[in-house]
Amino acid sequence: MGQSEREELQPPDPRLPPGQRLQRGWPVLHYGPVPRFKPLTWDFQVFGATASAEKHSWDFEGFHALPRVTVRADFHCVTRFSMLDNEWSGVAAATVLEQVPPADHVTHVMIWAEYGYSANLPLAEFADPSTVFATHHDGRPLTVEHGFPVRLVVPGRYAWKGPKWVRAVEYMRADRRGFWEERGYHNLADPWAEQRYSYQEEPGDGPLR
Repeated sequence: MGQSEREELQPPDPRLPPGQRLQRGWPVLHYGPVPRFKPLTWDFQVFGATASAEKHSWDFEGFHALPRVTVRADFHCVTRFSMLDNEWSGVAAATVLEQVPPADHVTHVMIWAEYGYSANLPLAEFADPSTVFATHHDGRPLTVEHGFPVRLVVPGRYAWKGPKWVRAVEYMRADRRGFWEERGYHNLADPWAEQRYSYQEEPGDGPLR
């Protein structure tokens, strides 16, 4: 029996969601060009329905001075590859919520990135301890192709919900579809339910189009 035949007979890794395959290495996938990082003008904003009704922002040094966490989590791309046991270091989304509390009745957030890219999340998923604004992967700073200086990592969702080159968080009192959700991707993006495309949505899975 050859090596490939032995591999086919092995049971799939239980950490792989349906339809996913184990990836060795980290492919570079994104929409549009890689932005040029300008440290003197870069900032990270929180706006929308904040408890203070005001926008808050950090410059590059201020954001990187926030308390840091390290999260070990898997990474699942809707293109069907998964990377297991990644180490992500950065600022927890929960820390952003503590620093800039949302107003009452906020239910969702919109994550904004360079070039107007956006991704929506339920507030509860954003607040999960595993959700992190990552600056490092496996102990090394992110490369610009993988989102330097900051990308969001949301282990419980397909990776398009974690944009590269994040610049802002908008607090919302109602759900709105983000960039890929408006273009036919599932509003919730749970890899374990294989929620890839909007035609799979059930009533209540997302806002009306």
